[in-house]
Amino acid sequence: MNNTFNDLKAVFLNCTLKKSPQESHTRSLMDVSANIMKKEGVEVEIIRPVDYNLPVGVQPDMSEHGEDCDDWPGLYDKIINADILVLGSPIWLGERSSIASKVIERLYAMSGHHNDKGQYVYYGKAGGCIITGNEDGVKHCAMGMLYALQHLGYSIPPQSDAGWIGEVGPGPSYGDKEWDGEKFDKPKGFDSSFTNRNTTFMTYNLLHLAKMLEDQGGYPAYGNSRKDWDAGTRWNFENPEYR
Repeated sequence: MNNTFNDLKAVFLNCTLKKSPQESHTRSLMDVSANIMKKEGVEVEIIRPVDYNLPVGVQPDMSEHGEDCDDWPGLYDKIINADILVLGSPIWLGERSSIASKVIERLYAMSGHHNDKGQYVYYGKAGGCIITGNEDGVKHCAMGMLYALQHLGYSIPPQSDAGWIGEVGPGPSYGDKEWDGEKFDKPKGFDSSFTNRNTTFMTYNLLHLAKMLEDQGGYPAYGNSRKDWDAGTRWNFENPEYR
């Protein structure tokens, strides 16, 4: 084990539509990344948002906006205390799951929160994504999910997505040991060099970036502090020098 990463924390949000303890193909691939991190001494937690009561909405606590219950505040505490966030999703109709979209919306609900430098709250944290399915869409889903994470303030390293898709149409999914009466010598996808390589590279790039950000205390607040912007301490756009 390399002790370089043993002070990092990572949260994996498996945005499957299946509640625990049902088998999740997305979880099977997320485990590859999570187990690499655990081997490197990272504290890892894997969560299924579908197991939580998460109303739709873009407020930090929807129980204050007409909903009977909202588990988001407790889930957010786990997310914000982690250095790395990995979103995982199956592909449905070429898109990420509805749970993944809901999670992104709820992450966005915290966009008014700031860190102790006055920056948006997700600054200084690294983000990536993992996609599984039986149809085209890995890169399409990753594109939208990674865009959302960076827009919210997460830092996205190189090769920050990984995925696996089977043949187009009905068939075995990632990790399946049998399908439609046919048993396989190995779980589907486990021997995919392409998927294993990309998942490994994604994992270590997330670790490297998270560690670099941690070591330097996140991003410098010069020029990107919402607190300073609101106070007007550094910018005066009526000044001709900005035009």
